[in-house]
Amino acid sequence: MAGDTLTSSEYIKHHLTNLTFGQHADGSWGIAHSAAEAAQMGFWAIHLDTMFWSLLLGGLFLYFFKKAADTVTTGVPGGLQNFCEWIIEFIDESVRGSFTSKNVLVAPLALTIFIWIFLMNLMDLVPVDVIPLIAGWFGIHFMKVVPTTDPNATFGMAIGVFGLMLFYSIKVKGFKGFMGELTFMPFTSGNPVVQAIFIPINFLLEFVSLIAKPVSLALRLFGNMYAGEMIFILIAIMYNAGVILGLFGGVLQLGWAIFHILIITLQAFIFMTLAIVYMDMAHNEH
Repeated sequence: MAGDTLTSSEYIKHHLTNLTFGQHADGSWGIAHSAAEAAQMGFWAIHLDTMFWSLLLGGLFLYFFKKAADTVTTGVPGGLQNFCEWIIEFIDESVRGSFTSKNVLVAPLALTIFIWIFLMNLMDLVPVDVIPLIAGWFGIHFMKVVPTTDPNATFGMAIGVFGLMLFYSIKVKGFKGFMGELTFMPFTSGNPVVQAIFIPINFLLEFVSLIAKPVSLALRLFGNMYAGEMIFILIAIMYNAGVILGLFGGVLQLGWAIFHILIITLQAFIFMTLAIVYMDMAHNEH
């Protein structure tokens, strides 16, 4: 696909465009056939490839872990059980080290976040032309296979964590306690008049800090994975620039893929760890 009929800029734009379903300019609903058409669909458009791959990978995670649970044995464990036990122990240690309260939801949440994001990130190691080429055989114009390079996916997960954080903040501290944290910190005074002046200032500072949590959580994951995908696409272009550059591109691709294994794991771990920390903050009263 690289360079067959597309220029380098068109090739990059093609690989960074999602398969989008939404409302066309004439009022009909359908799949966009160009990046401009996808942009015109607006807020209510759905990225079908992001939805498909994220749900598929989430389903695979549930299937294999349920299979391990159904076939668990107290004797010598098989490969799948051994792997699942190792992952669960790793997550359990992470939760114990960062979460100081008691909530049975946090460990399963951390496990789901880590495995799901890792699997979505792992799709970045699939050669950039393979799946889009296969999709093209079936008349599918665009196919992005890494859901975490779509800000809709990363913001969706971040907002989910943020929603749980708000829920438990209010549940544990009460609405007054939650609002007290937003209005009576960091500036305090024994003088009621001065304290009243501090309230809007405190609220502005704490509200910005509160909103920054899901935004930074989403953008960190999206930015790192988007940059990694872009590098793979740029390397793929080198295969069509002659034998020497093609060979050099192969070496670069191998090196970047090996290094990228660390990135995709680290980004899943960071997202999970911050989610645990945010949940811990929601349970601690100040």
